[in-house]
Amino acid sequence: MDFFWPIKILAETITVKILPLPAGSFLAEVVSYFIYDVIKIYLLLLIIIFIVSLIRSFLPPEKIRLVLVRKNPYWGNILAALFGIVTPFCTCSAIPLFLGFLQAGIPLGVTFSFLVASPMINEVALVMLLGLFGWRVAAIYILSGLIIAIFSGIIIGKLKMENLLADFTLGKILQPQAALAPIKFSDRLAYAKDYTFGIFKKVWFFVLLGVGVGAWIHGYVPADFLTRFAGADKWYAVPLAVIIGIPLYANAAGIIPLVSALTEKGVALGTTLAFMMAVTGLSLPEFLILKKIMKLKLILIFAGIVGAGIIFTGYLFNLIIF
Repeated sequence: MDFFWPIKILAETITVKILPLPAGSFLAEVVSYFIYDVIKIYLLLLIIIFIVSLIRSFLPPEKIRLVLVRKNPYWGNILAALFGIVTPFCTCSAIPLFLGFLQAGIPLGVTFSFLVASPMINEVALVMLLGLFGWRVAAIYILSGLIIAIFSGIIIGKLKMENLLADFTLGKILQPQAALAPIKFSDRLAYAKDYTFGIFKKVWFFVLLGVGVGAWIHGYVPADFLTRFAGADKWYAVPLAVIIGIPLYANAAGIIPLVSALTEKGVALGTTLAFMMAVTGLSLPEFLILKKIMKLKLILIFAGIVGAGIIFTGYLFNLIIF
């Protein structure tokens, strides 16, 4: 059952009756596609980010640190990756918390599981994949991202590379914190509302831009054009997509509509998702920030392990879906 059929009818009505554009024309199809996706994604963003941010209000950073410190390493990797899903979705905002974890005495591998999961698996990406592809693809995306984050952290932890961190990142000891006054539920609701609209203000334009480009590709790019270069049968497509994605800087709001449009034109889903994961999880700006707190060798090892995981996931998606 398509839960978004009222939005589809609204988009078609605006396109044909209000604008009006000739029914069945390429332009009408592009405009209807654009209106439908923009409204659907905006609604999903507002609803789901509000719910996620409300849950987040019960997980302050200090409480997260205490839980991770008390767990054995493998459980720590799993929990850190799960926490990454409900923490700030931008790499730039995840790195300060990553640094705080290190200074709290949390093992290096555990903190890397968080650092990988936080930008790669975020509420915006989940909302948009759910709306554009359905629950199956969204579930595989979350599961694959968690596996990459958990095992990347475990591998880095086994390599014992603390000597490749800057001196100021380690050495502090987590001290017991004084009990905080209970937070009223009304305050949590206010926080969730403010956070939701704060995120929406940051991404609404990227949604508009991404859906616009996606709508153009949907309506005007020939169906077989991209398939010839990036179909599921092209062995080089997935690693090439990851390499292309690394130097780019964008968030899921701008990338996922392109993933949808490219997939509709025949580009293998695993290839486009590998591209998205590389953009959000292995971006060049992230490496430039990390250079301040770790040596180049550790950054390259981190990028290599995560990149290999993304490539494997891309091939796995192509194998499962196609």
